[in-house]
Amino acid sequence: MTRKPLYYSLPEFTSIEDERRHRKERLAGAFRLFGRFGFSEGVAGHITARDPELEDHFWVNPFGMPFSHIRVSDLLLVSHDGAVVEGEWEVNAAAFAIHSQVHAARPDVVAAAHAHSVYGKAWSSLGRELDPLTQDACAFFDDHALFDDYTGVVLDTEEGKRIAHALGDAKAAILRNHGLLTVGHSVDEAAWWFITMERTCQAQLLAEAAGTPQSIDAECAARTAAQVGGSFSGWLGFQPLWDQIVRDQPDLLD
Repeated sequence: MTRKPLYYSLPEFTSIEDERRHRKERLAGAFRLFGRFGFSEGVAGHITARDPELEDHFWVNPFGMPFSHIRVSDLLLVSHDGAVVEGEWEVNAAAFAIHSQVHAARPDVVAAAHAHSVYGKAWSSLGRELDPLTQDACAFFDDHALFDDYTGVVLDTEEGKRIAHALGDAKAAILRNHGLLTVGHSVDEAAWWFITMERTCQAQLLAEAAGTPQSIDAECAARTAAQVGGSFSGWLGFQPLWDQIVRDQPDLLD
């Protein structure tokens, strides 16, 4: 039997309701993947998706619910002032403090992801940006920032504003002594940048532990970034993971 190849293309929507449902499904799927990859750390971590109609509102995970349990029906809709508009659970105060300001500062951003993943927080303690050591790392070449001022748990929106300012127009930020933050023009893209950035931190930590790694030169890194670091590439990288998680855990769509 000849297998038909898979072709991926960006989704198109005929209604706000369809687009909202799509974002919520991808958000629930991203949480399940974060749970599968071990990115959870107690109640820490959050991914948000801007509502396609109420653009100053976003969908987010319920505070204290395990990533691996989250379904579409569990997601909370939160307003610009932190009120839970839809949903029964409380919202993570840090999620609101950070994500509300990132969404406000970046109208182009549909989704943002932050978690206390092991390699991301280990790398963040070094207070350095990532080097272009591998092809995958080049996705972040000249396109990630360092927030170099840890002051404790982020509970104040003013701190969120400072993080958003440090992020600028980049796709990701390393929050010193804290972890990683990624954004995207879709939930898929933001989640994929987080997943591959975490692996990039792991690869650089391993390389530096083994010896003195050789960086890709700036010209080649920039050229590679144009090939693997664009918005569509980020969206595309998520699709095999989505296909896998929705087949393995279809209850996330409930």
